[in-house]
Amino acid sequence: MNFRQITQFLAVVETQSFRKAAERLHIAQPPLSTGIRRLEADLGAPLFERSKRGVRLTDAGRVILVDAQQIAFHAEQLRSAVVALRNGVGGRLRIGFVGSATYAMLPRVLPLFRERYPNVVLDLREGTTTQILRDLEAGALDLGLVRYPVAEATPIEIRPVEWDRLVVALPMHHPLTRRKRVALSDLANEAFIMYSASSAVNLRAQVMLVCQTAGFTPRVTQEAVQVQTLVSLVESGIGVALVPAACSTGSTRRVEFRDVSSEASLAVALGVAMQPSADGSAAQRFRQMLEENPPQNGDTVLLRRRKPVPRGSL
Repeated sequence: MNFRQITQFLAVVETQSFRKAAERLHIAQPPLSTGIRRLEADLGAPLFERSKRGVRLTDAGRVILVDAQQIAFHAEQLRSAVVALRNGVGGRLRIGFVGSATYAMLPRVLPLFRERYPNVVLDLREGTTTQILRDLEAGALDLGLVRYPVAEATPIEIRPVEWDRLVVALPMHHPLTRRKRVALSDLANEAFIMYSASSAVNLRAQVMLVCQTAGFTPRVTQEAVQVQTLVSLVESGIGVALVPAACSTGSTRRVEFRDVSSEASLAVALGVAMQPSADGSAAQRFRQMLEENPPQNGDTVLLRRRKPVPRGSL
């Protein structure tokens, strides 16, 4: 297995088509098909089910998807560091990001940005939305990829660029897994794994709001900061959680995800945050690239909006 094969695998996953993936990679379709077959031979299992309607992941393909996305993300980090060392570039773009941005957003945009702006050194730092906004205000970061909407007042301008929806994560064999869709009110008596009140304020506020709109306040038994941690705790069987649907892609854990019926909005997003005065900077160019290259798989993306969030708004 090599990085080129991983790139080809992810291109087929994102476009759901060998033809479209070949066009994206600027190669002919036969070499792409050969590369995927070699990857499948190396792994000892088929990764795609092929039909006239297109392709979809097999169980083996879903098993490796998240790791492949992480490898692509970290490979771009390494490439950026090598380019900086070789060329001695002076420009540096400091980007803070929440963990969910590594599912698709960063692997999709980083290669494009590095190709177009090879003299910009990318300094990537993982954190929470609250901490990233504070670092932006203090000038310690140039741009942030954060959870949206934001429940705290901030002078930072935030634009949602990748929309998603909340779904419920249930332990395997939970009675509600027998349903295709779960009414939010059906979760009233469940133990909830909740986002941290101190470190994940924004998602916590939204989950609390939609639950209270459904007529109940969640009975919180455990708190966590990262979405991935919430899913792991659901897997352990100690409760349920409302999480962005994107985290269910390729999940191999003993967790079931179900759509939720709710009167309140379940829309969430990843937003790009930066100082209003950053126009013309590398941060502004990175934001423009995010807006010009939305996700191609529309399963979880609800819509695109370009209107900036007013300062200090929820």
